[in-house]
Amino acid sequence: MTNAQVKTPHVGLFVTCLVDAMRPSVGFAAVSLLEDAGCRISVPQAQTCCGQPVYNSGDDADAAALARNTIAAFESFDYVVAPSGSCLAMIKVHYPGLLREDAAWHKRAVALAAKCYELTAFLSDVMQLQLPPGMQPFAHTVTYHDSCSGLRELGIKAQPRQLLSQVGGVQLKEMADTDVCCGFGGTFCVKYPEISTKMVDDKLADAAATQAEVLLGGDLGCLMNIAGRASRQGQPLKVYHIAEVLAGMAGAPLCSDKERS
Repeated sequence: MTNAQVKTPHVGLFVTCLVDAMRPSVGFAAVSLLEDAGCRISVPQAQTCCGQPVYNSGDDADAAALARNTIAAFESFDYVVAPSGSCLAMIKVHYPGLLREDAAWHKRAVALAAKCYELTAFLSDVMQLQLPPGMQPFAHTVTYHDSCSGLRELGIKAQPRQLLSQVGGVQLKEMADTDVCCGFGGTFCVKYPEISTKMVDDKLADAAATQAEVLLGGDLGCLMNIAGRASRQGQPLKVYHIAEVLAGMAGAPLCSDKERS
């Protein structure tokens, strides 16, 4: 499906659990960006978790039930967009396999997967968004963390950087091993806390080496993990979801000074 075929694309926004519960500003920023790109937005109230936590824990039955709920809630839209590579990868990559034994639902899962996009990929690759020239600049030196699912399962690498290049004042300094896991990994950080902590410490050391003031990314789980560890270490690094910066809605960073106290 292309822009030529759909004059005003109707997008179903998959908000994600973490955005809904922990950082609603990311959802509002996503809506703003999608509207700027010329889309009509709906947020189905029937949506719940994508099922990734239970899927990663081996509970295929409950994951399949959540998958069916998501498919039913979103399959009528022209596109499905989420501000999260991990949640979107669950829907796009894993739903078809999860439902492979049920021919009817497998077919619906495959059809949904074909029109699912992570937010920056959709804005860059599909809508070819050009940010408004008069938008508020973000005069900071930033570094960018590539989340595992977005990078490895969806091929998201250039898209957020292309969009970020349109924001006035931004200076991007790439850190070493930007594509290495931050240690969150969904249930991984719960099962292997010592390993997870070492991984996020390494990520913070790489970020600090760039002397960037701000770390950006496209997956709230990773960003909360990085921001939380930075806060506990007393590091001044500010952390935002890229959607907040692109939409000119970067207010208080994750784990702000107020939150630390």
